[in-house]
Amino acid sequence: MKNNRLIKARIKKGFTQEELAGMLGYTKAAVSNWENGVSVPRMKDAFALSKILEKDVAYLFYNQKEQDSHTKTKIAQ
Repeated sequence: MKNNRLIKARIKKGFTQEELAGMLGYTKAAVSNWENGVSVPRMKDAFALSKILEKDVAYLFYNQKEQDSHTKTKIAQ
């Protein structure tokens, strides 16, 4: 699932994927993978991203729909 919050936050700050990747020591492909939901950054890098983009790490990487789905499944069991 695409991480639209991460994409919007990056664009709002005026960074390209390549610029953001460079700040964190990653490749543009890694940032693209995070934005496209292929992978997620390591915890320390997620916090670095949240600082750079001035957004809470939970806002950037927490998906309410998935959490609700997981919680409802657990309760039903």
